[in-house]
Amino acid sequence: MPTSPTRAATQPLAVLFACGLNSVRSPIAAGLFAQMFGRSIYVGSAGSRKGELDPFAVAVMAEIGIDISRHKPITFEELDDLEGLNFDLIVTLSPEAHHRALELTRTSGADVEYWPTVDPTDVEGSREQRLDAYRAVRDQLMSKLRQRFARPRPVNE
Repeated sequence: MPTSPTRAATQPLAVLFACGLNSVRSPIAAGLFAQMFGRSIYVGSAGSRKGELDPFAVAVMAEIGIDISRHKPITFEELDDLEGLNFDLIVTLSPEAHHRALELTRTSGADVEYWPTVDPTDVEGSREQRLDAYRAVRDQLMSKLRQRFARPRPVNE
């Protein structure tokens, strides 16, 4: 009996990851996504406001062989001016970004999904404790990406 396609089976052509400052969570998510899907699905990232790329985010991505050191934080508005907001799916990682994405997509066909993700910049402690918080965010996002964008496996005969 045929089943209807699941959301995970319906792959978007372009995905935008968004957070508050586009300096930690969304660049990590976009870097992981690009590593997983290469150029088969366009990926971008933006923030509600503009921050500076966080060196801890760069460090925890380098640990797994992904270089995000050239990422330049950008706002939704700057992205819209540069290339437009032509995304099938916007994944928001913070409440602020989620509200902004919903405002921007009122008249578009883009889907918006909210993946609540802790801001690791709030963690205090030693360098290692802070890095652990960033690793936890990276690993959570990797897991969520695998779940959400898993490609259907071919059925063995």
